[in-house]
Amino acid sequence: MNDIKKLMSDSPIVRWSVLLFISITMFANYYFYDVLSPLKSIVQEKLLWTSSDYGFFNSAYSISNVFLFMAVIGGVILDKLGIRITGFLFTVFMVLGSALTAYGASDFYLNGGPGFHLMSSFLSGYSPSLKMMSLGYFFFGLGAETSVVVFSKAIVKWFKGKELALALGINLSIGRIGTFAALNISPRILKINGDLTIAIWFGTLLLFIGLLTFIAYMFFDKKLDKQVKIDVMDETDVFRLSDLGKIITNRSFLYIALLCVTFYSAVFPFIKYAPDLLSNKFGFNPEDAGWIVSMLPMGTIFLTPVFGAFTDRIGKSASLMIYGSILLVIVHLTFALTRVNPYIPMFLLGVAFSLIPAAMWPSVTKIVEEKRLGSAYGLMFSIQNIGLWAFPMLIGKVLDISNPTVTPEAIKDGSMVYDYTNPILMLAFMGVLGVFFAILLKRDDKVSGFGLEQPNIKK
Repeated sequence: MNDIKKLMSDSPIVRWSVLLFISITMFANYYFYDVLSPLKSIVQEKLLWTSSDYGFFNSAYSISNVFLFMAVIGGVILDKLGIRITGFLFTVFMVLGSALTAYGASDFYLNGGPGFHLMSSFLSGYSPSLKMMSLGYFFFGLGAETSVVVFSKAIVKWFKGKELALALGINLSIGRIGTFAALNISPRILKINGDLTIAIWFGTLLLFIGLLTFIAYMFFDKKLDKQVKIDVMDETDVFRLSDLGKIITNRSFLYIALLCVTFYSAVFPFIKYAPDLLSNKFGFNPEDAGWIVSMLPMGTIFLTPVFGAFTDRIGKSASLMIYGSILLVIVHLTFALTRVNPYIPMFLLGVAFSLIPAAMWPSVTKIVEEKRLGSAYGLMFSIQNIGLWAFPMLIGKVLDISNPTVTPEAIKDGSMVYDYTNPILMLAFMGVLGVFFAILLKRDDKVSGFGLEQPNIKK
């Protein structure tokens, strides 16, 4: 009888294999998100963009999640339709969006290809390349954020009560290998053939491979569902829209969501500009600047699982979120106000970028019931995307306002550089807000009794 009732998720080989399939898709997601980060100056030179244009393009990623609430809707769809249908649909959005982005930068499009004249017929203040690429990045973002929600719920499904934080940490680490790869591979692809478009199309290819690995995951998920439905499914597990109200009235959830938006607003938009910051402030070429910034995700690849394993066995998740937020403030003040070797603050940012996610995402499973988990993650991602939408544009605007005489041509010939002090001080302030919300979260946990300071693994 015991053999009959044993679930697939009880097999370490099966559940870790499933994690690998999901994580390959996560890798491709993160790769494409930063595919142009080390190429800002090249993009501006070829497409005649300003820093504000570059910021607008990056902000297009989050428009659907901020103004159309797609991450929330995606989370509800996930709770209603399940992991397989939702994951496949939104991974397809990623592939299609990435293809449109690459097409918008291609010579074929720029020389009057399909859609060029349409994009030229409105909003004349924005170039046709900016509009087409932003449209593509919009669709990519629509798929990418909900896909991460899907991956998170899938991992909870297979690892809850086991090595949950470690599994979430490894998935996140593999995703950040994608960031590391993008920061290093994109400038090298460009250096080999001089074609910006090929660097973007390579990211599209990786996303297509990620779609195939998610399809492979779907077969395992279907088999597990057949096992679980026999024993544990009942009507009380059905998600209802009214459950959203129960999520947003949970103070601990609100604090962790606000920490999420402040923290990621100060990290992901920073990565978009960090290679350019290093080129302007320290004189690095695009390849070397990309390499230094890639130390950030590379450090998290090792540290996030370590901190995840720590919270699984020891706990202290709320405390780790406070320490990570404090580190974030120190890092941005160092970049803004000193000329300390950039390897040092980049390493410290990698530590902060490991501490908070390793503690934060597993903590949500203690605060929110599993039947509402997809919607809770979706709501968090929508709130997070407010920052991911606003701050790339804000950094670009502040950069242009702070450097009114600087042009891409002056940057190229070495006669002028951008001063990044004001944009980075703005990010440091977001870190201060993060410290505040992390402290409130820890204080509320003492009242609510969710056990954020307790180990994740059940004894």
